[in-house]
Order: sequence, then C-alpha cells, then structure tokens
Amino acid sequence: MRSGVIAQKVGMTRIFTDGGDHIPVTVLRLENCQVVGQRTAEKNGYTAVQLGAGRRKVKRLTRSERGSFAVANVEPKRKVAEFRVSPDNMIDVGAEITANHFVEGQFVDVSGTSIGKGFAGGMKRHGFGGLRASHGVSVKHRSLGSTGQCQDPGKVFKGKKMAGHMGDVSVTTQNLRVVKTDVERGLIMIRGAVPGAKGGWVLLRDAVKRALPNDVPKPGAFRNGAEDQAAKQAKEEAAPAAETNAEPAEGGDNA
Repeated sequence: MRSGVIAQKVGMTRIFTDGGDHIPVTVLRLENCQVVGQRTAEKNGYTAVQLGAGRRKVKRLTRSERGSFAVANVEPKRKVAEFRVSPDNMIDVGAEITANHFVEGQFVDVSGTSIGKGFAGGMKRHGFGGLRASHGVSVKHRSLGSTGQCQDPGKVFKGKKMAGHMGDVSVTTQNLRVVKTDVERGLIMIRGAVPGAKGGWVLLRDAVKRALPNDVPKPGAFRNGAEDQAAKQAKEEAAPAAETNAEPAEGGDNA
C-alpha cells in the first residue's frame, strides 16, 4: 500500500487525442507536497506517513505546530493529512512527492469536500417529485409532503429525508483514470469531475478496487530534499577545510 498525495484543484479543461476526440479532465496541482512525519508500528502501533502541502505564515501557527514542523525541518504547511502505508513503502521525512507518483492510465480514488449549497428543500436535496401542479394545491407545489403517520406510531422516524443543509460534506469518487501528468509544473490530470470547489484541497490515492499497474514507482516518485540539503551542507563545510590545509604548504618552502 503506497502513500497518496495532497493536491489542489485548479479547475477543468479538456485534452485532445491524436484522433481528434477530446477528454474532459480535472487539473490537480501538487504544491510543495512533502513528508512532515512518520508513524511506525513500534511507536504508534501502525505505519503511515504524514504529508503537508501549500505554504502557511508562521504567525498563524500554534506553538505545537511550529515545533512539529521544526523537528521535521520543513517549512509550515497549509494542509496536513495522513496516509496509511505498508512498512516497505515508507518515505523519508523531507522528501517532496512529484506528479509522476501516478502513471498515465492508472485508476485513483479522490476525496474532497463537496461544494456547499446552503439550506435546500426536499426536491433539490433528495430529488422529490413535489405535489401536484394542477387544481387542489395552493402555493405548495414544491412542498415536502407527508412526513409522519396517524396515531400509530404517530411520530417522524429518525433519518427522514427532509429539507436542510446540503453539500459541504466529505465525498470520495472512486475509479477515476489518470490521463496525463506534468512533472515540471506539478500537474495531474484526472478524467471526469472531482469533488470540491476550485482551489480546494483533495486527497489522491491508488484505487482500492483496481489492480495497481506494474510500472508505478515504489515507494513513490519524490525529491529527497533532506539528502540534497545534507550534501550541500557537507560540501560547504569541506571547502573551508581544504583551503586551510593548502595555506601552510605554500609558506613552508620559504622557511
């Protein structure tokens, strides 16, 4: 089981094939998606990776959030989520996941928060047919209708479909196909609609009901920022030492 990614919904467009057909796609952008923490079986009882995406001002963080990001040595993230992974698919802290984490033609599951519709009636919220639009109904054509019974049992059952708040709930759309990826710009293009509004955050995972392709990278495709930073720091420390060792050799011949 591999890790998913945190992506931001850009909007919808279409891609033309060589035959002239067009495919409607939703464009998702990976904005500095990094590993900010790990969960191990020895310490937490399960294995998972904690990812962060986006950028956030330091002044808007709590003290505990500042400490967690400082320990991981990563910049503050706007969105943080956790993904369960198998022990052999753990990713090092500080690694940045790239768009080629998913391959073209792969099926994925996308989770997001649906667009809020506010207070809606029974016809819009649940698809009720409404009352008669002819004689006998007076300005109640979109009414809910009967909600209860007579004396027995004489109550409205819990869970009755009625008017109320619509949307703004967690929705998962399964078995969406990855059409194209752009590693340079960090874009993943998914065929069809993805839950959520433009600019919203979504969680992208491997499809649980489809077989994983053989050419997917394991544990994933990423840039290991921690190793690059350590190598750069070691190179900077080695440069002054080399200059110091070279200076006495030049003055030794004159003595």
